[in-house]
Amino acid sequence: MSHSYLSDERNADILININGELFARDDAKISVFDAGFILGDGIWEGLRVYSGKVAFLDRHLDRLYEGAKSL
Repeated sequence: MSHSYLSDERNADILININGELFARDDAKISVFDAGFILGDGIWEGLRVYSGKVAFLDRHLDRLYEGAKSL
């Protein structure tokens, strides 16, 4: 079973960073042996937006980068 998503035109031209190299959405691929794929390694940070601004963005980004470094 695959996941589903709602298509959004704003995402059509995004670039995806894979190990420091940017790829068009359709060209972005990872190895099936990637630890994130096999083991589910990953990080996430939930953001809350008030009046169009992310609350405590600097703190969120600090935690996100620290988590990424630990992987």
